[in-house]
Amino acid sequence: MSPTALPPAPALGGGDRLPLLWLAAGLAALFVPTLWDLSAGAWSSHAQGHELLFAAVSAWLLYQRRDQLLAAGPQPRLLPGLLFGAGLLMYVVGRSQQLLRLEITALVMVLAALVLLCGGRRGLRAAAFPLFFLLLIMPLPYSLVLALTGPLKLAVSAVATQLLFWAGAPVGRSGVVVTIGQYQLLVSEACAGLQTMFTLEAMGLLYASLRSGGSALLNALLAVLVVPVSFVANVIRVIVLMLVTYRFGDAVGQGFVHGFAGLVLFTVALVLIFALDCGLRRLLPRTGSAA
Repeated sequence: MSPTALPPAPALGGGDRLPLLWLAAGLAALFVPTLWDLSAGAWSSHAQGHELLFAAVSAWLLYQRRDQLLAAGPQPRLLPGLLFGAGLLMYVVGRSQQLLRLEITALVMVLAALVLLCGGRRGLRAAAFPLFFLLLIMPLPYSLVLALTGPLKLAVSAVATQLLFWAGAPVGRSGVVVTIGQYQLLVSEACAGLQTMFTLEAMGLLYASLRSGGSALLNALLAVLVVPVSFVANVIRVIVLMLVTYRFGDAVGQGFVHGFAGLVLFTVALVLIFALDCGLRRLLPRTGSAA
């Protein structure tokens, strides 16, 4: 007798999905320690700072697409089981060895297995972007952060100082230490732009995914242009802090205004992203597959 392939499992009915929902709730509880580590600052030495926000956005995206995830066709039998088992094993290893990147990968694999089990491959395609967005809570390798932060700090401080010099301000620079009047300011890692670039790139991808009518080319260009946008926004932030410190003193510049400048940075960056999107829509033909 020749072996035959197993037929796909039939689509789950409403009553059949209830045990899966309880299983999903139990798995969510299993991954609570990982999310707790994020909120408690376990990655403080190399965190991006917006991990919990990204996790919440991913959960919201999955909830928004719940009808697509549950109303798909027949589900495969083997692949969800393999993904589920591999994900749980990976989580056990990651948790026991404190490998948080492995824990996050395990979380995505387990969620993908549940989506496959409930909605099949069509459901997995609908969940592809939310699951990818969840991967963005994974911290960048610390060696990469160190390699990129130094040049970014130098570039931000050099451009900000040069622009103020052209405007007639009494500024100077030595490496990442900038002077304006009698004050000296250090362009720190927070002002370097790597965290901002990473966060804005994620927000740009989210914006491209949510808005309608964009082609694949437009979305790709927008994702690439987010990098210089974040750099420009960071330069504006440093200039604002330098001018506030010069006019009102160091106490004001390093107080409330320092935190408020971060809000200004994201506002400027989001406005620039929206303006770029509008400009690209005018320049590019509306062809290609929508994201």
